[in-house]
Amino acid sequence: MKVRVISFGILKDWLGAAEREVELPERATVALLLERLNAQQSAPLPRGVAISVNAEFSSASQVLRDGDEVGLLPPVSGGAEAAREGETRLTRAPINVAKIIEAAKQGEDGAVVVFDGIVRNHTRGRTTLHLDYEAYEEMAALQMDELAAQARTRFGVRHVTIVHRLGRLEIGESSVLIVVASAHRGQAFDACRWIIDTLKKTVPIWKKETFADGAVWADGEPFPPGLAVDEDAISQS
Repeated sequence: MKVRVISFGILKDWLGAAEREVELPERATVALLLERLNAQQSAPLPRGVAISVNAEFSSASQVLRDGDEVGLLPPVSGGAEAAREGETRLTRAPINVAKIIEAAKQGEDGAVVVFDGIVRNHTRGRTTLHLDYEAYEEMAALQMDELAAQARTRFGVRHVTIVHRLGRLEIGESSVLIVVASAHRGQAFDACRWIIDTLKKTVPIWKKETFADGAVWADGEPFPPGLAVDEDAISQS
């Protein structure tokens, strides 16, 4: 059988391509696929990565089927008006921050809390020229929807909007906007902080930083336990 392997961020360099077709025996597992890929590369699969199968997080023990799409996911680093409960969106257009914030407000709200992530002109002492964001778009959209739904339930807030830019971003542009509206400020603050922290760990979006003296894929936070690939599982396949 054959599966399609797609890679993102720094893992495109590791795999040597954005996608590759791999032939495997029937009922091969994700672990066997990773073992085969490891054997073909000059360096082992980096630590802290996650694997998806057909746009859903997967374990190393999952059995693959002919035609499956397997994503190699490195650690992770939207202008229509928002609907009443909010929206989630990936966009390559500039984010209209003021319009989205205004659209989030309703009469029953006592607070609107905003996180506006902005491209700065430096990182760790190096001058930044611009950033490039890419995503596993189908999977990222699903994960963002799930984050918004969880935040509304977990914190009891009325409205959540999450918008993330993709493509080339210049200094001063908004890369991610989170707007939370609620009757009370405490829930809104807590929900907004939880969303951005969780998004940075689990949603498959990656950032390439171009500096005056070179370019690198930004180091991301490792996927949480249960999502990151277990190296022992690969070696035991």
